[in-house]
Amino acid sequence: MFEVTVDDSFAAGHYLRNYKGKCENPHGHNYKVRVTLAGKELDKAGLLLDFKDLREVMKHAIERLDHQMINDLEPFTTLNPSAENLAKYFYEQTNARLNQVTQGRVHVKNVTVFETDTTTATYSE
Repeated sequence: MFEVTVDDSFAAGHYLRNYKGKCENPHGHNYKVRVTLAGKELDKAGLLLDFKDLREVMKHAIERLDHQMINDLEPFTTLNPSAENLAKYFYEQTNARLNQVTQGRVHVKNVTVFETDTTTATYSE
């Protein structure tokens, strides 16, 4: 199995519902998103997926959240914008676009969202 990984970043605000503590108040993060892809077959160039193509696949989801209050955007108007839920959101968004680009040859293995340099949440299926 081959794997490739790309990191990207965005800045956004959020607050946690049903939470008691500082994070129930609006605040912001400089998020980092790490997407790892996996697949058994390389393309004709010997690549699982070009890094620039993976960045393009991630671009839509990142641009949608960048410099926004995440709580104001679907599905986070009702879904808590925790790092865990953001990781699942990026997994689903990236995997859906990736299926179109590679016709199922490559899939998302996992997504890790960094809220800070030392705190992360990872989603995989």
